[in-house]
Amino acid sequence: EIMPISERTRAGLGKGSWIRKMFDEGAELKAKYGADKIFDFSLGNPDLEPPAEFITALKNAVNSDELGTHGYMQNPGYMFARAEMAKKVAEEHEVDTKAEDVIMTVGAAGALNVILRTIIDPGDELVVIRPFFAEYSSYADVHGAKLVVADPGPNFSLDAKEVAKVLSPKTAAVLICSPNNPTGRVYSRADIEALAKVMTDHGKKSGRLPYLLVDEPYRDIIYDGLVAPPVLSAYPESIVASSFSKTLSIPGERLGYLAVNPACQEKSLLLSGLTVANRVLGFVNAPALMQRAVSASWRARADVSRYARRRDMMTAILDEAGIKYAKPEGAFYLFIEAPEPKAPLKEGESKDVAFALALKEKGALVVPGSGFGYPGWLRICYCVPEKTIENSRSAFVEGTKAFRA
Repeated sequence: EIMPISERTRAGLGKGSWIRKMFDEGAELKAKYGADKIFDFSLGNPDLEPPAEFITALKNAVNSDELGTHGYMQNPGYMFARAEMAKKVAEEHEVDTKAEDVIMTVGAAGALNVILRTIIDPGDELVVIRPFFAEYSSYADVHGAKLVVADPGPNFSLDAKEVAKVLSPKTAAVLICSPNNPTGRVYSRADIEALAKVMTDHGKKSGRLPYLLVDEPYRDIIYDGLVAPPVLSAYPESIVASSFSKTLSIPGERLGYLAVNPACQEKSLLLSGLTVANRVLGFVNAPALMQRAVSASWRARADVSRYARRRDMMTAILDEAGIKYAKPEGAFYLFIEAPEPKAPLKEGESKDVAFALALKEKGALVVPGSGFGYPGWLRICYCVPEKTIENSRSAFVEGTKAFRA
């Protein structure tokens, strides 16, 4: 018998597919009806141009005549790039990070997979807080971990007590994302410190201290004067994973990093394992050209104020349509609540999926919260042109009117 793909791969085909499903359908609808008739809020693909500092640094890197510019390097990346990222992490997380604590990676996704490959044994548990980025489920599965889901606190905050309920002797790590995808919530310092205490207490009782993993590619996209608090300084056994896809608006360049807390008890062994994982997963090393360009320009920023303006435009439309939502404090996502439908749902269908289909009929593409472990809600990505948002008004207003009981 021919088995074209593995059972594990087959089982994962449907996981986390709602984002790409809506994005792919959007491309088909645009081709059929015209791009100006379809309002695609499905994919978190930044549309802002990279800052001028990055473009200049990239040109300088391309024009360099230094020998070996495009050759292999040590798996963790160029030492000068790691040193720059160490400065970044030290400033953001209030720890004394050094270059050797950093590994350059192929985006934040690459960083997370390198981390999980290093710390997970089959049967271990990875704790996440719902709603969570859909790919976390696939990452856990690939590395043999069981994904364990904790409930959020009020208004999608981080509730340490809810995390405590799901910790077990098999817990290898707790993974948090702040600013959060899909809610835009920024976890407070007090909540992070409460989580650190819960994890420390659990480690003392169980004999196994879980890692705290911080996924934060949206760290610099924050509104209303808020600041993302440090995480590594709150808990020694912690690792941060990030990228420049959003802050420098270069998602296709796949440049990220991971940084191990200098206070980690087994730091040397952990870094050795992370370096090996970076190689054996096939990344080998992060892109050489991007390491050079980003190292010289990482302090630059895309114009985040435009995301804040789009958030406010989008919430005004939702208010007009009568759609409830969690107002985001960062990132570029809105998490909205599906209204009660007037028509009975199909067997096995959740109201977020039904509402997404109703909005699609009017030309607006959003992603059901079922894909984020939170049925009944939906995600809107507003990293799109202002014209797209404004022109989507009737789609949301009329689509909601047709759907609501």
